[in-house]
Amino acid sequence: MKDRLFVLDFDYADPAYAPRRFYCKDCVTVEGLLALFPELAANIEVVRVPWPRPRTAVVAALGAENQNLPALAFADGGFANDIEAVLAALHTRHGFPERHP
Repeated sequence: MKDRLFVLDFDYADPAYAPRRFYCKDCVTVEGLLALFPELAANIEVVRVPWPRPRTAVVAALGAENQNLPALAFADGGFANDIEAVLAALHTRHGFPERHP
């Protein structure tokens, strides 16, 4: 079983701000890292979910109170769901380079 990375779909139209469209900067950061290191990304299952809550796949994996994305669910239990913890886990668990301070 692989770690699962939950990220938001790339493009979201929020009806409250129509016709504007949005993306999640933290999810895009992680997507860029995956694209730069495809050999490392191959060891992670990427799950793209729609923006609106509840995010069924995330709730099933992490619980209703943990829908903040991106989130990395560890195959051996536990998870990270804030950008700094996700980036750190990608480094320590999967060998991605660290972000420069």
